[in-house]
Order: sequence, then structure tokens, then C-alpha cells
Amino acid sequence: MRNVSALMLLTGVIGLTPHAAEARVDVDIGIGIPRPAVVVPPQPYYEPAPVFVQPPPVVVAPGYYYDDWRHRAWRERAWQEQRWREREWRERRGEWRRWHGDYDN
Repeated sequence: MRNVSALMLLTGVIGLTPHAAEARVDVDIGIGIPRPAVVVPPQPYYEPAPVFVQPPPVVVAPGYYYDDWRHRAWRERAWQEQRWREREWRERRGEWRRWHGDYDN
């Protein structure tokens, strides 16, 4: 019994010790037996029904192209303010030139 237990202990210790890498060739022989295949029939594909949408009607409202009296009045007022700014700039520029002695006239 002692010999058997010592042999088992020695076998266990040898089995747990790391081994050096071995270069070897393994040859395996396999017999391929196919398993039974389960074939599921494909699900039927139904195309969706075509959808036809009628476009909304086009409505043309004559006379509403930013040409009403409000827009004309705003344009006239903007033009007058621009002319006023240009006139003021010219007058201030002339005064500045007169003050600094750079007036040509």
C-alpha cells in the first residue's frame, strides 16, 4: 500500500511540474458523420401596398410679392434715411477738414 501511495504521489508531482515545449506532429483521423439537418421553409415576403398621395394644390395669390403699400413706404423711408446719412457724413467730413486745416477749397 505504501508503494502504491508513493507511486501515486510521484505521478501527481510529475504531472504538475511544467514540461519543456515539445515539437511534434499529431495525426488525427476523423470519421465525419453528418448530423440530421433541420430545414425551415422560408417565410413568405409580402411587398407593401403602393401608397399614392395627391400633392396639395398650388395657390397663387396675385399682388402679394412684397409690393404692397407698407413695403413701398418702408423702402422710401430707408432711402431717405440713407440720403440723410450721406449728407450728414459729407458735412461732418468738411467740418473736420476745416478744423484740421486739410480743406482744399
